[in-house]
Amino acid sequence: MGVDEKTFYDPAKLAIVPMGFCFPGLDAKGGDKPPRPECRKTWHPEIFSNIPQIETVLAIGAYAQAYHMPEFTQKRLWETISDFRAIWEKTSLRHADGLGPKILPLPHPSWRNNTHIKKHPWFVNELLPLLKEEVRRLLK
Repeated sequence: MGVDEKTFYDPAKLAIVPMGFCFPGLDAKGGDKPPRPECRKTWHPEIFSNIPQIETVLAIGAYAQAYHMPEFTQKRLWETISDFRAIWEKTSLRHADGLGPKILPLPHPSWRNNTHIKKHPWFVNELLPLLKEEVRRLLK
């Protein structure tokens, strides 16, 4: 995002809204279980109704992408992320018409995604500069 820690955790500048508001536990392989849907259903409507000025959503991970942009979500996470230009363009037009925020799909920050990031140079060369430019614009 290109911001320092102070800016990242400043609730007047950024809202960090998890898909679940409780730890879902671990699966049989030791990974996190999916977010519990009752947590999202309980809290998301209230949170988002209290911050209607949202211009941009960073949909981080498959669950956030399925929730915030179901019409653009593909079967595999990196297929969705690779379509970021079209998603950004379409949601930017929608935002211009007052129909919701712009959306940028991103992978969850996990060591598991490092291989994909290395295999897809467009992520660092194209998606991250777009992300940083948008964050700079919003923070002005």
